[in-house]
Amino acid sequence: MKQLLPGILAMAAIVVASNILVQFLAGPWLTWGAFTYPFAFLVTDLTNRLYGPAAARRVVLVGFAVGVVCSLIGSQIMGEFGPLVTLRVAVGSGVAFLVAQLVDVALFNRLRAGAWWKAPFVSTLVSSSLDTAIFFSIAFSAALVALEPANDVSWAGEMLPLLGLGPVVPLWVSLAVADWMVKLLLAIAALVPFRIIISKLTARVA
Repeated sequence: MKQLLPGILAMAAIVVASNILVQFLAGPWLTWGAFTYPFAFLVTDLTNRLYGPAAARRVVLVGFAVGVVCSLIGSQIMGEFGPLVTLRVAVGSGVAFLVAQLVDVALFNRLRAGAWWKAPFVSTLVSSSLDTAIFFSIAFSAALVALEPANDVSWAGEMLPLLGLGPVVPLWVSLAVADWMVKLLLAIAALVPFRIIISKLTARVA
């Protein structure tokens, strides 16, 4: 557990920061949380490469626990339009995080024997796509309004051109696509620190 402490602290910090920053817009289609949350996959992949899938799953479970605590705290804080964290957002965030991170661990482990970039890139690409689809569907889709009937998310169903340019879709679809695009870009960018950190740590061990 001492070896995993840096990963656990990093994961906890990312989850807490993302839960706070997701409340602040960064333009019409994104929140600032979209720029911090993807680094959770970097933490998972580094842990997986250095210590194996079992250790990575422990870090994920700690991150999940921190997310649950943040959601519980947020649900008790009332903002202008109700609680800062609604039931649908809390459920969507928790389910998306757990499913996506565990898929990331499994895929990374399956691909770890290939080229150094393949496991982190493919696992992050697939898992972050799952994360986006699960979270935005649970949190904002009109089809799941029964999860929290008292929570009015009709604003997310407003029909607008996709990202302001494409076909007309519900607003939440544009938010999801923009979020996914940021995750894709950061998945590519994260290969640089992944390579540097792994090289330095493995050289130190050797």
